[in-house]
Amino acid sequence: MAYVEFTAKDHVGTLTINRPEALNALNDEVIRQLDAVLDSIDCAQVRCVIVTGAGQKAFVAGADIAQMSALSKEEAQAFGKLGNDVFRKLETLGVPTIAAVNGFALGGGCELAMSCDIRLASEAAVFGQPEVGLGITPGFGGTQRMARLIGPGKAKELIYSARNIKAPEALACGLVQAVYPAEELMAQAEKLAGRIAGNAPIAVRACKKAINDGLQVDMDQAVEIEEQLFGSCFQSEDQKNAMAAFLEKRKHDPFINA
Repeated sequence: MAYVEFTAKDHVGTLTINRPEALNALNDEVIRQLDAVLDSIDCAQVRCVIVTGAGQKAFVAGADIAQMSALSKEEAQAFGKLGNDVFRKLETLGVPTIAAVNGFALGGGCELAMSCDIRLASEAAVFGQPEVGLGITPGFGGTQRMARLIGPGKAKELIYSARNIKAPEALACGLVQAVYPAEELMAQAEKLAGRIAGNAPIAVRACKKAINDGLQVDMDQAVEIEEQLFGSCFQSEDQKNAMAAFLEKRKHDPFINA
């Protein structure tokens, strides 16, 4: 793909938005290529995916303003639906995802990062939803995911004011889980992805589904979801091999069925 690259090694995939000349801005073509790449990921082989941006300046600086400026109401709604459908596909991908935010993550870029399970940032990262300054709302889930991640009060402050925040504030408010020097970011993302990939994959996938689905319902329904997924693990070879290894006091090989 011209604008979205995907590579895989040792059960870890790396998805790169590759449009550095435009600070990796999202237009129709980039989003459609992202959709196609997500469809191509073999979750039986890839156990964790890192999402990042090409170049040194931006993760994704936002949606392509030049393209959006000419949209009609109906075209804008269709563009929003396209982005939301693809970002939702990323959010519900069968394996964990890590955003390695290496620079500007504004507008659609912040929304892309928030669609990942975990966000790691470089010290140069900048986050924000600047849409109201352009006369629009966030369109790819920003109003919904930010409120869920950092609380409605902080999300409203940032979205209403269109204020950008640097990596330390993003860490303090819970938008990201860790901040690293730029030269260490990908190595740290790969280290975490490798640790995730080294655990029983069926169990990890079930944990992701339990958390994501459980957050959409009340606690009584949420624990029922967990019970069902907990039970489902007991029909897997992962569970049998891992528990046998524990009882036999030996190290479990998580790649035995890979």
